[in-house]
Amino acid sequence: MGANTETPSNRSETLKASPRMFKSDLLDRFSRVHPIVPLIIFVPVICGLSIAGGIAVGPLSAVLWFAGGWLFWTLTEYWLHRIVFHFDADNEWAHRFHFMIHGVHHDHPNDPLRLVMPPGASIPLAAGFLALFWAILPAGAWMIFGGGFLSGYLTYDMLHFHVHHHRPRTALGRKLRELHMRHHFQDHDTGFGVSAPFWDNVFGTKPKPRR
Repeated sequence: MGANTETPSNRSETLKASPRMFKSDLLDRFSRVHPIVPLIIFVPVICGLSIAGGIAVGPLSAVLWFAGGWLFWTLTEYWLHRIVFHFDADNEWAHRFHFMIHGVHHDHPNDPLRLVMPPGASIPLAAGFLALFWAILPAGAWMIFGGGFLSGYLTYDMLHFHVHHHRPRTALGRKLRELHMRHHFQDHDTGFGVSAPFWDNVFGTKPKPRR
């Protein structure tokens, strides 16, 4: 077996590379997104839902519904990452689909334009969840719950960008970065909670420290 000739410089370039995903220039352009885009899209939506929902249900109920929506997002984040983003691709089509939705991020985790969810995916998903909340929750409550849910999503997206693209200075930030880097570089079958790693403790997927 030949020696590994990959240098740290080559490894760094691979991790931050941004490979083409689609033959179409337009589709490939939309597979990349600046991290400010989710803020522009979702902050006004979150504010509108939270204000309207808060007026409808009152201050105390609004806090509880908002917190419930945030907590529900953290659970959604965990299972979305674990089940959807890490499903077993057992054929060429499935492998291609997996690469597009998450595999490219594991191959090139430091690509700065593929660290937040593109609007082509985030907007339909958000609309689907809001429609679900509208269908099953009381009038008014669904809006504040949805505001909490989308706030959780936005926090996750910004935190995911932060732990990949920056060096956190707080103890909490460093711990979140450590756990997520273990998911990437030590064991991708653990550490599915990015913004809420406590779910990994609950479901037995906490990353194990190296001895």
